Amino acid sequence: MKLASLLKDPPPTHAFELSEEGIAFALIAEPAHTEFAQLDAGVLAVSPAHGNIQQPHAVLDRIHTLVPPNGHRKRRAALILPDYCARVAVLDFDAFPPHPNEQAALLRFRLKKSVPFDVDSAIVNYVVQARGPEKKVEILAAVIAADIVAEYETPFRAAGFHPGFITISSLAALNLLESDGVSLLVKLSGRVLSVLVLDGAVVKLTRCIEMDAGGAEEIDSVLHPTIAYIEDELKTRPQRIWLGGLAADFAELAERCQVSWGMAVEPLRSRFGAPGRTNSGLLGYLESVAG
Repeated sequence: MKLASLLKDPPPTHAFELSEEGIAFALIAEPAHTEFAQLDAGVLAVSPAHGNIQQPHAVLDRIHTLVPPNGHRKRRAALILPDYCARVAVLDFDAFPPHPNEQAALLRFRLKKSVPFDVDSAIVNYVVQARGPEKKVEILAAVIAADIVAEYETPFRAAGFHPGFITISSLAALNLLESDGVSLLVKLSGRVLSVLVLDGAVVKLTRCIEMDAGGAEEIDSVLHPTIAYIEDELKTRPQRIWLGGLAADFAELAERCQVSWGMAVEPLRSRFGAPGRTNSGLLGYLESVAG
């Protein structure tokens, strides 16, 4: 499953994923070699509604740790941002206008009451996923406050990068899935759990939830209503659950899911390394661009 970037430009040569824990990095030409620079607590505080980067110079320092300065020559970068700094929604319409300006205006109108920032000045990107029964049009939309995007871009521009491709972690991580039948992506990054319901390659539901402890029992309590939704709306149960960033709780969660619903549980995998809490989006992005 691929979603176009929130911002689009020529292909990047470097890719970075940001989280509260640190910055994961890879050269596009060398996807099997990834690096990670840890951030101190409080340097980055992810939110959709207020400033995220609390210490820009600390972020810039970590970027320089990963990629030394290169004079005045600009390099193109892909930035994979934390899920919780944006909002992703699945919207359906009886009719969807043909012109992009009208489409964007309609999406902003629908999203206005569901996001904690000014949607009129926000960056909105979307794909038409499917045309369902009775000609309904299903849209996967991502929206993020423009000033938050600028905040993430600033230290990279100061480090000599042009951030021409920007997306969020869970959407990039979809490239790690084998999309067959109804499945769930359940991905933990720091204190935030992202849950995406897919029917083949089509996203049917997205949830992004702040966790207290993030253990197996708390995550299981999120999965129960999600699976109830699937049974009600899709008239089936998921065939598979993909878990990312949950290595410590994988065995317990797998047992809970198998006992409760009898479904297969698998970890996210990538040919370029083991997806974890800080790099699932990066590895998913690399899968999408590597030959």
